[in-house]
Amino acid sequence: MQANSFFSTSFKKTLTSILGNHLEITEIKHITGGDINDAFALTINDGSQLFMKCNKKDNISFFRAEATGLKAIAQTDTIATPHILSIGTEDSSVGRSFMLMEFMKQKRRISNYWETFAHQLAAMHQAPTQHLISAGGYGFIENNYIGARPQINSARQNWTSFFRDCRLEPQFKDAEHYFQSTDIKKIIRLLDQIDHLLIEPEHPSLLHGDLWSGNVITGNDGKAWLIDPAVYIGHAEADLAMTELFGGFPQTFYAAYQETSPLQPGYERRRDLYNLYHLLNHLNMFGSSYLSSVKRILREYIP
Repeated sequence: MQANSFFSTSFKKTLTSILGNHLEITEIKHITGGDINDAFALTINDGSQLFMKCNKKDNISFFRAEATGLKAIAQTDTIATPHILSIGTEDSSVGRSFMLMEFMKQKRRISNYWETFAHQLAAMHQAPTQHLISAGGYGFIENNYIGARPQINSARQNWTSFFRDCRLEPQFKDAEHYFQSTDIKKIIRLLDQIDHLLIEPEHPSLLHGDLWSGNVITGNDGKAWLIDPAVYIGHAEADLAMTELFGGFPQTFYAAYQETSPLQPGYERRRDLYNLYHLLNHLNMFGSSYLSSVKRILREYIP
């Protein structure tokens, strides 16, 4: 795809003002794999490359929330994230919002890639969080997104209340048309028992919030970098649970994490309850193919 076939004149002007008048885009290549945004590799006339994500103009809030999350992770000084150059919109009849970012070149992973990633993630989970929430111990300074759906981050004083009120309840409400009356009764019982099914963490942690393998990339230093966050302050084991939902990471990762930050006893009994949130979100985004998994976990906790 050539640059002139994609960009409107106004979009070119917008990007030129960001890059500088002596730089111009010479090539655009579409990058596949994303469900929410269009993604492109941009080649500049000085030989460098940038990564760009685009969406509808009205969806610029996606990129602003992503930028806030990446900044929160970067400020822990524990694990790297791509550098953001600019977020903006173009003025045209089409209209797009966009995010320009550092481009990840293909790099060989360092020899102890997974162990290093585990230690860095554990350090992120141990970083101070008071500046990331206005009141209470759990939540975030603003609402954001989990995939394409809104994620509520209203502050709560304890973790179990936050997970019930801001994670499970909104997802169950949006998915209620999938459930029969017997399911609804189980859902009510589940929510009533959250205080007994989950435990309070030893300390609040900054979470990536959507930590599956697709949101971990090899950075330009050969180490794991985090992308596409859905950050909030919560229990670290919720991040660990998400890593196990869609295939999991190598066992060397989990062993190294435990060396740095041992999980509280009973994590295996709580893991599926954390992942119920993500399965409900997938049910609400993609439809009934996820319903059986949701009902299986519901039966696991409320026979």
